[in-house]
Amino acid sequence: MKPTVAPYPTTRFRRLRKSAALRAMVREHTLTPDDFIWPVFLMEGTNEENAIASMPGVTRKTVDRVVLAAKEAYDLGIPAICLFPYTAMADRTEDCAMAWSPDNLTNRAIRAIKDAVPEIAIMTDIALDPYNINGHDGYVVDGEILNDETVEALVNMALAQAEAGADILGPSDMMDGRIGAIRAALESEGHTNVSILSYTAKYASAFYGPFRDAVGASGALKGDKKTYQMDPGNSDEALRLVERDLMEGADMVMIKPGMPYLDICRRVKDSFGVPTFAYQVSGEYAMLKAAASNGWLDENKVMLESLLSFKRAGCDGILTYFAPQAARILNG
Repeated sequence: MKPTVAPYPTTRFRRLRKSAALRAMVREHTLTPDDFIWPVFLMEGTNEENAIASMPGVTRKTVDRVVLAAKEAYDLGIPAICLFPYTAMADRTEDCAMAWSPDNLTNRAIRAIKDAVPEIAIMTDIALDPYNINGHDGYVVDGEILNDETVEALVNMALAQAEAGADILGPSDMMDGRIGAIRAALESEGHTNVSILSYTAKYASAFYGPFRDAVGASGALKGDKKTYQMDPGNSDEALRLVERDLMEGADMVMIKPGMPYLDICRRVKDSFGVPTFAYQVSGEYAMLKAAASNGWLDENKVMLESLLSFKRAGCDGILTYFAPQAARILNG
């Protein structure tokens, strides 16, 4: 039954906005560091970090530095980090075999973090684009991105990450059938407790540009990803994709990008009630940082407001490059 609101002056909404204490008492949604997954970028080398020009404040880190980042995250109360490798063009191939090598950057980082900070959850990325000479998430033949052959490679990639100790696998490729294939392989190989956070509604967005700089894919990409990532004009399709991925064995689902797709977050949460995440992607991060650096916006205030919008839209958590900065503020 719809609640009845008494007319003014019996009802004065400003009464509960009078003080910080009253506003806190009736606040519907709040942020804590528990809400964050921190995406970090890996690179080869030792004791180094390289700045990413299009993502101010974000760096690529060598494995030993990523271990320090994991310790920082744990100390701040951030429950998980997500690993993305930078791969030089010279190391990319047509067959993408490095993607499932037990000694690739991601798998070495997983083992190093688990040795140093076993309590933190490690999420990984499953897609071929960091290893593909063509820059695509799947195999490319005569300009076509192959679905079923790519899924076989993604299964190998998933198993290698699970064996290295990953807690959460993040298939971001948007191939059909990959969740079911990965879940079946995990079960058959004894990795029954490894979670899948599926990039279920990943849109063919222009907001990914800085990320592609960060992983070295900008120069590699030939064409676009519109034949496998979602059309930005579609909403109902996202619900069908969520239903499919849940039926195939996904434990959690993600919407990507974040702020331009808050309506999708709300529809997914309302329709399925499952753990729902959003990725505040590189372009969203870069916009806020650029506006703040020009003095047009208060960085900390707009950062926290943007993160809170995800919670209000129904998200259980957010992948965000702001994670450590936001956690420090929230921790006081």
